[in-house]
Amino acid sequence: MSTPHKPAVITDVAKLAGVSHQTVSRVLNKHPSVSEHTRKKVLDAIQQLDYRPNLTARSLVTRKTSTIGVVSCGGTQYGPSQMVYGIELAARDAGYHVIITSITELTRDQISEAIHHLMNQQVEGIILITPLIVQLGDIKDLLPNVPYVLIDAPWGIDLPTVMIDQVSGARKITRHVLDRGHKQVAFLSGPLHWSDARGRLEGFQQEMQQDGLDPSQVIEADWSAEGGFVAAQKLLKQKDKFTALVAANDQMALGAIRAFKDAGLKVPEDISVVGFDDIPEAAYFDPPLTTIRQNFSLLGKRGVNHLIERLHEPNTDISQSVIQTQLVQRQSVKILNGAQHSD
Repeated sequence: MSTPHKPAVITDVAKLAGVSHQTVSRVLNKHPSVSEHTRKKVLDAIQQLDYRPNLTARSLVTRKTSTIGVVSCGGTQYGPSQMVYGIELAARDAGYHVIITSITELTRDQISEAIHHLMNQQVEGIILITPLIVQLGDIKDLLPNVPYVLIDAPWGIDLPTVMIDQVSGARKITRHVLDRGHKQVAFLSGPLHWSDARGRLEGFQQEMQQDGLDPSQVIEADWSAEGGFVAAQKLLKQKDKFTALVAANDQMALGAIRAFKDAGLKVPEDISVVGFDDIPEAAYFDPPLTTIRQNFSLLGKRGVNHLIERLHEPNTDISQSVIQTQLVQRQSVKILNGAQHSD
């Protein structure tokens, strides 16, 4: 009976590469003082021996785990789920592992429990995805000695934050509709305890008021296609007429399009509809949906980079990094009154 193959250790790698074990350690830690020739010899030896570093032992020596914790709230929704994915990719590229814990509400108790769980995993820093309105003082109290970054937090807070400019995005999509001659425009809002929903509503109101138009035809739903369907039916029963609907996300836009179809109305011939998010299916709606694209990949990358900066230099100035959105024009908006624009 053959003896099991003994896993290679760092001294085996050093012997095969013809270097000291300290040099192997420097290569593993990506130290800049190692020449490319030596680095290649060590990496070749690692591959040949199928050497796997003992991360637990390493972390005990260095007190570093190369692990980032993520507290995710609202992860069943498209935006937060894409944020988590963007963070995972960016962390992997930066040489960090990610541990994710999900909570249902941004309450002090749930945030505290999530942070406690992550700290038990010895994470070096924490990223909090905070799409709901939250008492930000709670976060300051709960994370006094741990580097952290917030993602998707409200504008203007004095905490390290990376965010997408929801107000500007909503203004862009509303301006697109107004420039095509629409004066009576309804707004289908997400749940207003979400900071993104409030930002998008604010952007819609600002752009309407800029043209002296009434922004009061607003109805709140729950981000889902079903919610959009029910809300659009309610809008159709109101006495105020509208020629266009700005939906605060693509799923609600999809539900609204179905409600209009059931009522015998065509999009965009009778009612124009636009969305927000540019989910992968938006290009295949009937008609293809004009919407706003958010750069979740860049959001994740900036969030991770900002956290790593704070890991290396804890006294880094608090800052807010703001990412702009992109208008995606398709075929869901009709031109009225001779406006000189087209999708």
